[in-house]
Amino acid sequence: MNEDPATQDRLDRAFQALADPVRRAMIARLSRGPATVNELAEPFAITTQAVSRHVHVLEEAGLVTRTREAQRRPVHLAPAALEELTGWIDRYRLVHEQRFRTLDAVLDELDETGDGRTDTKE
Repeated sequence: MNEDPATQDRLDRAFQALADPVRRAMIARLSRGPATVNELAEPFAITTQAVSRHVHVLEEAGLVTRTREAQRRPVHLAPAALEELTGWIDRYRLVHEQRFRTLDAVLDELDETGDGRTDTKE
C-alpha cells in the first residue's frame, strides 16, 4: 500500500493542515458552500488576517480553492482532495474491519466447540 512520493506529499500536507481545529471548522463550514474570509472569520475570536493565513495553509494543502467574483474572493472546498483523504483512510479501515470479522469468526467457532474459555469468577 505504498503511495508514490507526490501522493504522500499531498496526504502529508492535507493531514497537517487538518491538524488545526480552526482549519477543520473552516472545512466544515465550507462543506455547506463557498464563503469569504470575513464569513469564515465570524465564529472565531481571531483576526481576518489570521483566517487568511489558515485559508492559505488549506489552499497550499489543496483542500480549498479561491475564485474571484467582482470584489469578492470566495473560498471553495476542493472535494477531490477530501476524496483522496477518505480513500486513503478507507483502505486501512477496510483491512482492519476484515481482521476483526476474522477474529469474531474464530471466537464464535471456539465458543461453539466449547474450546473457548471464560474467566468469570462466581
